Amino acid sequence: MRRAWWGLMLWMAMAAAWAAPTLLFEPPALEADDLGLVVNELDPYSVAVGAYYAERRGVPADRVVRVRFEPGPSLPLAEFERVRAEVEARMPRTVQAYALAWTAPWRVECMSVTSAFALGFDRAWCSDKQCASTRASPIFDTVGRAFVDHGVRPAMLLAGESVEAARAMIDRGLEAEGTHPQATAYLAVTTDAARNSRAPWFEATAAALKSRFAVRVVHETRPAGHADAMFYFTGAPRIEGLEQLRLLPGSLADHLTSFGGVLQGGSQTSALAWLSAGASASYGTVVEPCSHPQKFPVPGLVMANYLSGATAIEAYWRSVAWPGEGVFVGDPLARPFAPVVRAVGTDALRVTFHSPVRGHLVLYGAPSPIGPFRPVAQHPPLVPGTVRLMLRGLDQPFYRVVLVPEDNTKTHLGAGRLSVSPGT
Repeated sequence: MRRAWWGLMLWMAMAAAWAAPTLLFEPPALEADDLGLVVNELDPYSVAVGAYYAERRGVPADRVVRVRFEPGPSLPLAEFERVRAEVEARMPRTVQAYALAWTAPWRVECMSVTSAFALGFDRAWCSDKQCASTRASPIFDTVGRAFVDHGVRPAMLLAGESVEAARAMIDRGLEAEGTHPQATAYLAVTTDAARNSRAPWFEATAAALKSRFAVRVVHETRPAGHADAMFYFTGAPRIEGLEQLRLLPGSLADHLTSFGGVLQGGSQTSALAWLSAGASASYGTVVEPCSHPQKFPVPGLVMANYLSGATAIEAYWRSVAWPGEGVFVGDPLARPFAPVVRAVGTDALRVTFHSPVRGHLVLYGAPSPIGPFRPVAQHPPLVPGTVRLMLRGLDQPFYRVVLVPEDNTKTHLGAGRLSVSPGT
């Protein structure tokens, strides 16, 4: 037994010597292993889209739970409680978020189905009278892992106007992974005063993010012929002319209106229209929200999280203060600003990531993953936005990289601290 242990240690040491380093973010953004996929066996759309998503994203089989209920716009509360209890009992505890593979239902009484799955059904998440406030989300404007830190598994519908449309959305999310597009965010001020409640903060949002990403405040009710939209946020009951807007793969877009979360047969443009137009995720309310901006995504938070490497489900859920009445739709794992790491030989890495602040990187090396870590190099100053650099001379088995802003305090790079460890 002792000989076998020393043999294993020798093999690990040799592997570390031969392998190129692998760059990790801690805590990482969500991946397929973190996702629980829920499929309704009585819904042909759910079966087809769930199977396609599991295959394309590599969702492990033990994280796919199949349930049975009659599809329709609203899931009766007793039926919802049965289904959710079954999912909770069968899903591994390591699952951090849910992908619900259906379009209908989108509602459970006064709550959206995604919020009901994430938070549990409770009327405190709904307005107790017309236009009232609701309970606040414990994961609004947070970082880290929602389930580990707050006991909340965010949920998103793999919704679409058809199976083919859903498959195209899934393909776009994969296509966008780690592309770091040079694109533009559009914040549209419309003439609809009632649905323009986010607009007073648009100029401040553009100013806050201008060093990281191109943000334009535009005055338009119909989307103009923008050819480079990574984000589009507006407010209107019906969005006409979407065919004139080019939403890039991985893009996020939504409109503030009362019933954008009524995904089929509604009187207003549904959130599905954004997915059909090319977006990877969107949002809409399923009951009358009365234009409270707290019930809708905060564009600045959506963009800041997404640019920092979060997935679509993380970016959207962290941006809604009162999410009980809103449904999240799209590809939960879409992540165009994911860090990209490529090995160059066995002692160098070419890295692309998004820096949230101005500062510089300090590289720490250690002989083991538990340290001791000591500074070995300082890299050139960074500016906010997409950063491309080469880490050379990586002759130790483990590294960490820390971003030190100009105020000399350590900060997270995207999802967290950046470290380097040996791998293939």
